[in-house]
Amino acid sequence: MAPADPADDATAAPRITGAVIETLGLTHRFGTLTAVDGVDLTVASGEIYGFLGRNGAGKSTLIRALLGLLSPTAGTVTLLGVPVRGGRTPAALWGQVGYLVEGPGLYPTLTVLDHLRAAARYRRLARAAVDDVIDRLALGAYGDVRPRALSLGNRQRLGLALALVHRPALLILDEPANGLDPAGVVDVRTLLRSLADDGTTVLMSTHLITEVARLADRVGIIHAGRLVAELSGEQLTAHGRQRLVAAFRSADVAGRAVDALACWGAEGRGDGVSLVTTSPTAIQEPDQVAVRLVRAGTPPTYLGVEHEDLEDLFLRLTGSTSHPVDRTADRTADRTAEPA
Repeated sequence: MAPADPADDATAAPRITGAVIETLGLTHRFGTLTAVDGVDLTVASGEIYGFLGRNGAGKSTLIRALLGLLSPTAGTVTLLGVPVRGGRTPAALWGQVGYLVEGPGLYPTLTVLDHLRAAARYRRLARAAVDDVIDRLALGAYGDVRPRALSLGNRQRLGLALALVHRPALLILDEPANGLDPAGVVDVRTLLRSLADDGTTVLMSTHLITEVARLADRVGIIHAGRLVAELSGEQLTAHGRQRLVAAFRSADVAGRAVDALACWGAEGRGDGVSLVTTSPTAIQEPDQVAVRLVRAGTPPTYLGVEHEDLEDLFLRLTGSTSHPVDRTADRTADRTAEPA
């Protein structure tokens, strides 16, 4: 690696050209179970790439394959232009990679400061690197504390600090927000965005849909070991379908309203007192829907155009047979309880 330009921040990650992560046909099986199935992935320098999937979807197995912690059944992995081949991977590569997988491995007798100083000595880093990462992860008040006295969130912060102490060019994180309170989640989000702006490439796995949509430049949705879709964070938010929802005072009124809007493909919902349609005409002209309902003697207590939420979008993209929760009944319960 070329020496840093003195005009640059000495602690910033080196700028890398080309793909930082590349997999071709990556597959891993545990006996007859295929955990990762033919994944082709490319992640560019300075990009935050989020893996989104349910528990058991293959996220952690894929990350372990990226890090050489297991040998894939088929396919190839390249990090920073270097092929990853388990124990045959050049050791110099890992000096440019930081990672946190399935929680930090901590020594019970060492304090927070002991852990970070040991990591810095192992990597031959200046003492300033420890001070910097303590400040970044807000661990200053816990320097003399041992792991068992730390909260789950602060153990996770320490794990992140150990992954970041050497300012890696590539950061691989498995559920980085695990155990963090809302303020901690925001802090980590801000930190990861700052690192990416400085040139660090971040790959993170998560099941937190809203968080990955806010943070990631691109999101890969993994299901049953396959990469089933790739979207930008903005696309993930905007990709949800629109629908027109109407609610009524009784099941009888709702049933007659479904008949009145049959021309727009209206269907009753599980609560029995509301309906939904995805007709573009109805969505674009809700006032005409309201007029038709009133003329049919079925005035709605609620009428609105809604976006499919991220959880429903995820279920749709993964082809899940699970049914989304009907939230209209909760929102309109007060209205339907009002006297006529």
